[in-house]
Amino acid sequence: MARIVMKFGGTSVADLDRIKNVARHVKREVDAGHEVAVVVSAMSGKTNELVGWVQNMPKVAGADHSIYDAREYDAIVASGEQVTSGLLAIALQAMGINARSWQGWQIPIRTDNAHGAARILEIEGTEIIRRMGEGQVAVVAGFQGLGPDNRLSTLGRGGSDTSAVAIAAAVKADRCDIYTDVDGVYTTDPRIEPKARRLKKIAFEEMLEMASLGAKVLQVRSVELAMVFKVRTFVRSSFEDPDAPGMGDLLNPPGTLICDEEEIVEQEVVTGIAYAKDEAQISLRRLADRPGVSAAIFGPLAESHINVDMIVQNISEDGSKTDMTFTVPSGDVEKALRVLGDNKDKIGYDVVQNESGLVKVSVIGIGMRSHAGVAATAFQALAEKGINIKAITTSEIKISILIDGPYAELAVRTLHSCYGLDKS
Repeated sequence: MARIVMKFGGTSVADLDRIKNVARHVKREVDAGHEVAVVVSAMSGKTNELVGWVQNMPKVAGADHSIYDAREYDAIVASGEQVTSGLLAIALQAMGINARSWQGWQIPIRTDNAHGAARILEIEGTEIIRRMGEGQVAVVAGFQGLGPDNRLSTLGRGGSDTSAVAIAAAVKADRCDIYTDVDGVYTTDPRIEPKARRLKKIAFEEMLEMASLGAKVLQVRSVELAMVFKVRTFVRSSFEDPDAPGMGDLLNPPGTLICDEEEIVEQEVVTGIAYAKDEAQISLRRLADRPGVSAAIFGPLAESHINVDMIVQNISEDGSKTDMTFTVPSGDVEKALRVLGDNKDKIGYDVVQNESGLVKVSVIGIGMRSHAGVAATAFQALAEKGINIKAITTSEIKISILIDGPYAELAVRTLHSCYGLDKS
């Protein structure tokens, strides 16, 4: 017998038939004698609908047009998960399973006070563990918690993944199964490269890089929590037959296991290729090369909540001037330019230039730590395809390359092939 947390995303619970199908997956684990908790998202499209309702309401008089009370926003958008958890509990009860729905504040899942993007601080798992031990399935509304102001809070988009991993850590689950509309983590996006392979295992660090660099399988924060608390996490498909052979395999269910790298016996040099569209590049020309200039640039950007990624600095021959180039999401370009303009005198640049429509392609693999020539292979392969590289950043287990948007798919396929990821 094991203790399992199962999480089902919005597409998995999109309508009543799919909720009934989810109930069959849960019943399979209950019938096998496992203690089960389930975390659910809102039905597909429901959160967007709720957010739209909020945005179409009148704003506070005299406030900025985008401002509304974040506490009331959370109260509204969290209702989608509440509906799903109740419906799944009813479906399970109809199958003869002892089930009860739980909201985040009932457990409670305690968060900080950042309404709309709260972070989990603590989960009191005692009551859930007690009820699981008595054979009751806990159906928990994901994405939500209880802030220090005793108000309902939400964790940001994709927050149900984080809820599931955090609950798994709190109840000391043997594993956390994340059910979604794909059957695992692939070497790259199969929609771009049909030869992409499903990975049997991937290390926490690799998955964290892939999630942060464009892969949409899991939310970044959920992978961070899984890595910190060593929560063995499976990515699985909710659309496979719940009763198919192997679906109930306790130690080796179908899907991709995200685990500590010590569990991966044969480590590939490169595990996968990720990409992120809608990148933009901003360049500040002819800055004075002096102490504090970087802080003068990136401090105000950080205060405006603009995420800066790749940074490249070029210094003139005499060392008196420098050019600073960095990337931001395309949607933040205008905001970033305003911030830089407001701080031009403090920064001291001559001219600012920008370019949108770029793509960041990343090569990821823990095996890169002990192998030389990984970057050279990528550069040579892209050069042979006539793809120009605009910027490069590296870490111990990843290489990120900035290129023009129209070359994105060609670059992904080229890198996927040159590292042999298309071979079984």
